[in-house]
Formats: sequence, structure tokens, C-alpha cells
Amino acid sequence: MFEVTLELKPDNIEMRKVYGNVVREKIVENTPIIALEADLMSAMAMDGVHRDHPQHVINCGIMEANVIGVAAGLSLTGRVPFVHTFTAFASRRCFDQLFMSLDYQKNNVKVIASDAGVTACHNGGTHMSFEDMGIVRGLANSIVLEVTDAVMFRDILQQLVDLKGFYWVRTIRKQATQVYKEGSTFTIGKANLLRDGDDITLIANGIMVAEALKAAEILARDGISAAVIDMFTLKPIDKEIIQQYAAKTGKIVTCENHSIHNGLGSAVAEVLVEHTPVPMRRVGVKERYGQVGTQDFLQQEYGLTAEHILEAAKQLL
Repeated sequence: MFEVTLELKPDNIEMRKVYGNVVREKIVENTPIIALEADLMSAMAMDGVHRDHPQHVINCGIMEANVIGVAAGLSLTGRVPFVHTFTAFASRRCFDQLFMSLDYQKNNVKVIASDAGVTACHNGGTHMSFEDMGIVRGLANSIVLEVTDAVMFRDILQQLVDLKGFYWVRTIRKQATQVYKEGSTFTIGKANLLRDGDDITLIANGIMVAEALKAAEILARDGISAAVIDMFTLKPIDKEIIQQYAAKTGKIVTCENHSIHNGLGSAVAEVLVEHTPVPMRRVGVKERYGQVGTQDFLQQEYGLTAEHILEAAKQLL
């Protein structure tokens, strides 16, 4: 069960520290977890974990494809490998290994892909992935997630130690906006209804969940009732809630820190066109590459703010 916080303030812990803390805890608990890095130990707050538990953390160097192969091999020995690297490298650079070594072989590996979308910020266009969720959701056995805040990230990571299969977990590295209260738990494959509404539905994931909640609040001041859904599992997507709210509100806006092609907007459109066709708009990155900048600048530049969601909603309304 989950509870939503109304404050929408920054998390009190960075997402990378959540990852390091959970890995450390699971090592101490003697679970078979083993963490693999591609020379990004300090970027993901894993330096201290490696220092204290060198047999449980492996830095494979700047060889991302090799990291996936090593993880696949370790999974065959009964270990539970968690692989971290930046989202762009984990997807574009490693796609054949994701297919051959993880998905096709049905190996038990969890890929933690950080610096999602515009949150890569000063690493710029080469490190900024707008296509990764589309790449990975096309694999037959993949489960694709984008976590919303630190509370969700912690709960999902704890679940993944015991779950079997190839999981893709997209995240930012630094502070997210807190959406959920401490102690909330989450069901993979089941979307979260954060706010009910009758006039229009906003379906979001990742950093766009907070933006959708802000947009819904502004719409409410104008007498417009907007439902907000956190679709943190892209695959398998929650078809039931999409159909339910398409029928209830008749209008859908999707909101994602990703290309509008083959990501959340496309996945929701696939459900709508087959089951409950209604007018929709997709808020996301449109046929562009990334660039260097602050997150605030980049969200404005690429149309990823509450104001852009409002504009799309008003087009439908």
C-alpha cells in the first residue's frame, strides 16, 4: 500500500545513496546479491560499499557490454547480480548483450540504469538517453520500470533481490521530488492512482509524476478535475487502469522524460487503440538529442514541465 505526500518537496536522500544503502544492507543480510559497476563507483555512491565488502562489488571498468556478460555468468552460479551504469550506456551500448545474455537466456539480472533522460544534465547529449525504455521494452522477457522517488526506489530494490528475471530499473542519480510517504510499498505491474478525477487523465512516470500532480492542482483551480496515474511499470503496463480512466474521463495525456516514440506515450496509445480509443496527447521529448544544461533548463527546453502538461490538457479540453 502507498500514501501520497502533498508537499512535493525534494527527497531527503539522493537516489544513488538509496541504491548503495540497499546493496549494503542485502550484503550484510547474507543474500546472494552482487553489485557490478562500469567504472562509475563514485557516481552511484558505491565506493564505500566496495571498500567494506570487496567480495560483493566488482568494478568491471569502462566495458559495459562485458559487465552484462559477467552478470549473466554470475547469475548461473546462483548469485543475484545488480548491474549499474548510465542509462545511455546500459541500453544503446549493451543492447545485443541485453538480448543474448539476459533476455534470450532468461537470466536473473537486474539492470539499474541511472541518469535518465534530461537528468544527465552536464554530461550532455552523448550521455542523455531518450530511447532506452523503448529499446528494452521490445525484448520478450524484460520487465521495465521507472522509479518515482526514494521511497519507491528502496522498496523496488528490496523486492528485486527475491524476484527472478531480467528487470530494467530506470532512475535518476540525485534528488527526486518526494511523492510517496515513508513506508509505502508498491506492486510491480500495477499503476498507482495518485489523484482521482472526472474530466481528464494524466498518466506519468519518473520525474514527470510530480509535474503531473502540479498540473492537476492548477487545473483544479479552474474547475477541471484531473486524475493522475503513476505508471511506474512500463512493461507489463497496467491495461486495466488505462481502460478504466479512458472510459471515465475520455481524454488522456501521457507525460514522460523520454521520447514520445516507443515509450510511455506509445505504450498507452497501444492499449487505447485496441480497447478504448479516446483523444490523447503525448508530453515528452520530440525528435531531439540532448545537450548540456541544468535540469530546470532542460525540462523547459524539452517541454517536460507542468506548464507543458497544462498546454496539452487544454488542447484536449
